[in-house]
Amino acid sequence: MLVKFLSSETGEILMFSEGAGPLLRAINKECTARGTFTVAEMMPAALLLREAVARGESVTPSAEEEGAAEKPVALRSRAWPLIDMLERTSKGGAKANIVWDAAAPF
Repeated sequence: MLVKFLSSETGEILMFSEGAGPLLRAINKECTARGTFTVAEMMPAALLLREAVARGESVTPSAEEEGAAEKPVALRSRAWPLIDMLERTSKGGAKANIVWDAAAPF
């Protein structure tokens, strides 16, 4: 399933839910079908993602993918676009926001 992150300041990022879920969980957000980041949440979230990258966390295959021969993908490979979006949007003023949208919770 696709998850679209849309920033009032930087545009959009599309990710598969298998990549977006671990990023949102790393910053203590629920993987709901729709969600938002306020300006006050953006820089702390970017910091949490940077810390997860520094720890070398990985995105493990989902239950559907367990039978596949795919190796885990490093979180850093998926995190940088969202970190950039969070940091840049946080400088956009009081009305800046980021929302995500998916077909269902993931």
